[in-house]
Amino acid sequence: MNKKLLLRLGALFVFVLLISAAVIYFTFDIRTLDYLTMFEPKCIFLALGCLAVGLLFDGLRLITLANITEEKLTLRQIVNVVLSNYFLALVTPGASGGAIAQVMFMRKAGVPVAKSTVVILVRTIMSIIFLILLVPVVLHCDQDIVEWMPASVLTFVSVAFVSLPVIAIYLMRTRYPEKIIFYCTRKLSYTTRRNCYIWYQQFKKAAIVMGKNPWMVLRAFVESGISLLFIYATVPAYMTGLNIEFDLLQVMGRMVLINLVLYFSPTPGGSGIAEAGFVMLFANILPGGLEGILAVLWRFTAEYLPFMLGAVVTIRAFGSDVINVASVKSKSKVVEPKNNV
Repeated sequence: MNKKLLLRLGALFVFVLLISAAVIYFTFDIRTLDYLTMFEPKCIFLALGCLAVGLLFDGLRLITLANITEEKLTLRQIVNVVLSNYFLALVTPGASGGAIAQVMFMRKAGVPVAKSTVVILVRTIMSIIFLILLVPVVLHCDQDIVEWMPASVLTFVSVAFVSLPVIAIYLMRTRYPEKIIFYCTRKLSYTTRRNCYIWYQQFKKAAIVMGKNPWMVLRAFVESGISLLFIYATVPAYMTGLNIEFDLLQVMGRMVLINLVLYFSPTPGGSGIAEAGFVMLFANILPGGLEGILAVLWRFTAEYLPFMLGAVVTIRAFGSDVINVASVKSKSKVVEPKNNV
């Protein structure tokens, strides 16, 4: 196997192992053993079932978005695209490789780069918008999080989050975004400035595609939400197996907050930040010592298991030199956005 890939995988394995061990060690409590003795193995199947449904709707969303661009993907191609995202997202800084992997597989399936880029960008935007729209609901329903926040501030934050997608769509109808990009990147290198403009044009093109097919986009948005919620439901599934009393809406709300932050995490797949955020948010609603165990169970089920499956399909498709292939593809994307969608 390629030495560079082996080093990446080895470093990732050690990093994940250290993070998981540290989380369990620093949160461990003597009461943890009592709960672990009550653990019901059948909840593992419940958690895996939630993950499977989440991945299924992720694939359905991809099919819907591909149909919007008048492209067809087979079941095998859909599985490859969905799982490859998990693999390269964890072995590249800032999870940047996830999008590249999806474009690579869609291009392999015969979808033009311009169309596949738009589909993957819309897919990501939908997930972020769905979580953003849920933030006001979470803030209003979870009193433990907002007990220190005045009602006026809570209202302002809620209105701001709901307004973000609307404001973004309005601004794209003007020249202000280009002016803002020019002002913010004027002291950066030519390549960086050019990439910023290209990224914005791709974002704008994705918005245009969504605007032309509102009902299909709504369907994809619903599929996106169902996918995310079922993947997050792996946590309450494990909590059920540990015989913990919990408020389902509260647990799911906090999972929404964690995963929204992870979209902007600089670490591969959010490793480290995800576990720390989970412990911080769940420490006051879980029995002592269980937040670390649940954080590791959640990450293994919702992230590392799909990662291993993604590694198999990606390496089989592109070989052990997949990291270098992805690097070349990411550079070539800069010169190919002129194709029509």
